[in-house]
Amino acid sequence: MLEIRKANERGIAEHGWLSSRHTFSFGQYHDPSQVGFSDLLVINDDRVAPGQGFGKHPHQDMEIFTYVLDGALEHEDTMGTGSVIKPGDVQMMSAGTGIAHSEFNHSKSEPVHFLQIWIVPDKKRVAPRYQQIHFSLKEKRGKLRLIISPEGNEGSLGVHQDARIYAGFFSDGESATLNLNEGRYAYVHIAGGSIKVNGLVLSEGDGLRVREEHSLFLSDGHDAEVLVFDLRARELPDF
Repeated sequence: MLEIRKANERGIAEHGWLSSRHTFSFGQYHDPSQVGFSDLLVINDDRVAPGQGFGKHPHQDMEIFTYVLDGALEHEDTMGTGSVIKPGDVQMMSAGTGIAHSEFNHSKSEPVHFLQIWIVPDKKRVAPRYQQIHFSLKEKRGKLRLIISPEGNEGSLGVHQDARIYAGFFSDGESATLNLNEGRYAYVHIAGGSIKVNGLVLSEGDGLRVREEHSLFLSDGHDAEVLVFDLRARELPDF
């Protein structure tokens, strides 16, 4: 079963310095039919004005990863980590017993566009950790590159949950297939461009809930940037 979540149906938050679109319920946006999916709790599509950002704020018992689409995002946290995240970089922060961090647009003249994604962990009160790695365009061109997994396989970042996340770029007739094991769900988020997933046309900001499918076939991409989440077969996150 395939269920499309159109980009224009997402929650909207406009704060002047921040323009955000919420795939799932977040902050002041609440929709009882859109309270996460499996262990995937948040997909926020954020655009932050030059020199602006989120001041230091706390998190606990959550797996949070950041995927920059355009520009550069500056991160600092109470573990002493400081970094600048750019397109191609994937940052994973396991909040565990507690962490505070800040996120600011690194540029004083250009906006930054990024996705912040939350996954509910399979264990609480773990030691906080920070991971960041760069995946080249070549690694993702015309294929689904594993970027996050429980075991950190194939050079991916580790996550405290039975979830695997893939990223890919598709255009000019490129295609890819992802086989799903029995008892798995999936979620597809289109970060940019457009593409067909199992014959359905999806465009930037669209999402796709996937249940009871054996595989996903991605084709007919036009400058498409895609994230695919291989998830446990359960309806709502346990948080």
